[in-house]
Amino acid sequence: MRGSPGGRGRRAAALVRSGSRILLLPPPPPGSGLRSIVRRAPRFAAPPPGPARSSCAPYPAMRLSSRGRGCCAAGGRERGPPPPPPRSPFVHKLRPSALQKAKIAFMTLTLFPIRLFFAAFMMLLAWPFAFIASMGSAERELERPLSWWRKVVDFLLKAIMRTMWFAGGFHWINVKGRQALPAEAAILTLAPHSSYFDAIPVTMTMASIVMKAESKDIPVWGTLIKYIRPVFVSRSDQDSRRKTVEEIKRRAQSDGKWPQIMIFPEGTCTNRSCLITFKPGAFIPGVPVQPVVLRYPNKLDTITWTWQGPGALEILWLTLCQFHNFVEIEFLPVYIPSEEEKKNPSLYANNVRSVMAEALGVSVTDYTFEDCQLALAEGQLRLPSNTCLLEFAKLVRSLGLKPEKLEKDLDRYSESAKKKKEKRVSLKEFAAYLEVPISDTLENMFALFVENEDGVIDLREYVTALSVVCRPSKTLETIQLAFKMYESQNGTIIENNLACILKTALGVSDLNVTDLFKAIDAEEKGKITYDDFYRYTEMYPDFAEEYLYHDQMEVENCLKTSLPAPNGFCTDFSPENADDKKNPLQKKLN
Repeated sequence: MRGSPGGRGRRAAALVRSGSRILLLPPPPPGSGLRSIVRRAPRFAAPPPGPARSSCAPYPAMRLSSRGRGCCAAGGRERGPPPPPPRSPFVHKLRPSALQKAKIAFMTLTLFPIRLFFAAFMMLLAWPFAFIASMGSAERELERPLSWWRKVVDFLLKAIMRTMWFAGGFHWINVKGRQALPAEAAILTLAPHSSYFDAIPVTMTMASIVMKAESKDIPVWGTLIKYIRPVFVSRSDQDSRRKTVEEIKRRAQSDGKWPQIMIFPEGTCTNRSCLITFKPGAFIPGVPVQPVVLRYPNKLDTITWTWQGPGALEILWLTLCQFHNFVEIEFLPVYIPSEEEKKNPSLYANNVRSVMAEALGVSVTDYTFEDCQLALAEGQLRLPSNTCLLEFAKLVRSLGLKPEKLEKDLDRYSESAKKKKEKRVSLKEFAAYLEVPISDTLENMFALFVENEDGVIDLREYVTALSVVCRPSKTLETIQLAFKMYESQNGTIIENNLACILKTALGVSDLNVTDLFKAIDAEEKGKITYDDFYRYTEMYPDFAEEYLYHDQMEVENCLKTSLPAPNGFCTDFSPENADDKKNPLQKKLN
């Protein structure tokens, strides 16, 4: 649903009540000849157990085999070709045409250096105003409601920042809808978050943001950050997240004396193809929020900054080399939560996300930044773009299990799975193995490993997949764990075992390991040990690119990074146990 376009002159908010939730809708512009339209706000009930299906899921619905559903399916009814994998929200590929490349080359030699110098100059020009405004004030002085003279500084800083964006090619910033007053909505939730250029609405409104406490110590930038009076989250203070929520509540109840807080609930940048899971932190206070959607309708998308694609400096260079850069900011109607949503921040977040997705015309997906970490973790085996392990990781979390806390128990899980060897288990036995009740989520997880129509799975595949999710950058430790489960009494495995191990570790349905196995089995014994595998990987650390990736996955050679951290403005302040009440199940093993 979309907010009415902003008009000039007098504005009055049309109050719409739908159930127990209220939407504040601005009237149409004067002289438009249109009457105010009362829109019925869509209601979204609490989601059923288990993760929602999404057409925008970055990876296909998980089936480890095109014939069956398991890693080593050998039969089963033909199900037809799998659908093409949807676009990943964490990947951005920039393919300029020959003409666009020529324009970039020309702009690099002419306009780019001028724009870069002018943008830096305007940033430095803004610094003394922010410094003077905060000079001589105690730390708590900066956290008091806005005074009249600071409003003057606000105006000057907004003008300077707008000039800086204009110099960078953002000549027109199209604003739709009406920004709510702080008394109407203390929190502005922005999505999709796709770039550091999302700072444009922050500088236009001088709204506060949630930032890491370390940010205030950065020269120049730290002074500008402190001026907008952000809510700081400290890594060293274990109670900082709770204090952050309390501070947001306090500001929200100040009758509009405080500036609004602008939050990017996705917690990281995506390519805007869909909305990923919203972190519940912004919704824990249970106060009204105003959704704000961002669009960059440019022919060549030089704005998007994701973990797989052009880097930050390249994005800056390419964007400044565009003569025009378009951005659209749309303020949607204020969303006032129901009592049920106030008690359930995750439900509140999902419903607001649905409203924003509808306005954007995109789908939603249940993948999170943690999935991005899993997909891009460094290691000798990196997950392909069509891996099913992201779906598996989502299901693990949906059961209330925290992969980071399960790592210490992996050896115990593997010993239990090894005792069963090739004995397969049913859904009921799988639920007993995990000591959790049978649910839709558990059934979906179980279906990932089902091979044939007999409806049973090999627990060794589950433990291998769990090991990858728990320690994505420790590839060899996962392989060693899998070898222990599959090896015979003399400590060897055959080619079929290696295929099962690597297919499960990569989360793919088809993988040819014949050449790799022959390369490792130099003596042609028809079997290998983990020591053989390890020695080969030491001698040829790039073995995966040669034997596994050339036709199974897209490797972004330009991406050489460590395990990523959120690349957005708003750090996550959701308490670690925010979802524990919703998913109280804990995994146990006999």
